[in-house]
Amino acid sequence: MTTITAQEMAGRIGTESVSEWVEVSQEMIDKFADATGDHQFIHINPAMAAMTPFGGTIAHGFLTLSLMPLLSSKIIDPVTVEGVKMGVNYGGNKVRFLTPVRSGSKVRGRFKLLSFDEKKPGQWQQTNEFSVEIEGSDKPAMIAEWISQIFV
Repeated sequence: MTTITAQEMAGRIGTESVSEWVEVSQEMIDKFADATGDHQFIHINPAMAAMTPFGGTIAHGFLTLSLMPLLSSKIIDPVTVEGVKMGVNYGGNKVRFLTPVRSGSKVRGRFKLLSFDEKKPGQWQQTNEFSVEIEGSDKPAMIAEWISQIFV
């Protein structure tokens, strides 16, 4: 892991990071359904979901979005800001679910730094374009513009 100053991070606008591949298993989908109460058959019933245009169960869109922390923890050659005390989600400007993630698929995250600005001393706000790519697919599962803050 490479550690840089916040000022150096601000100079990295436009750079991309990519994560390792992670499998989205049926067990993961089922646990997400239990956590959220979204038990729609396209997520949890393989026999019924097989009769849909999806051809099988698919991950919830919000599960795909919620993979952001896991995928960011698996970035290949990560860069971090020195002295970070904590980071928090601030919100999103946009989220689009483009392609369903079939159970058993492997996905990876692609993170592009769009902005990194000091809001007040020791508090930095970053915006990343976050996309989830599906192994073997030309079209991403999801694209989001996500804002977070870090405190140093």
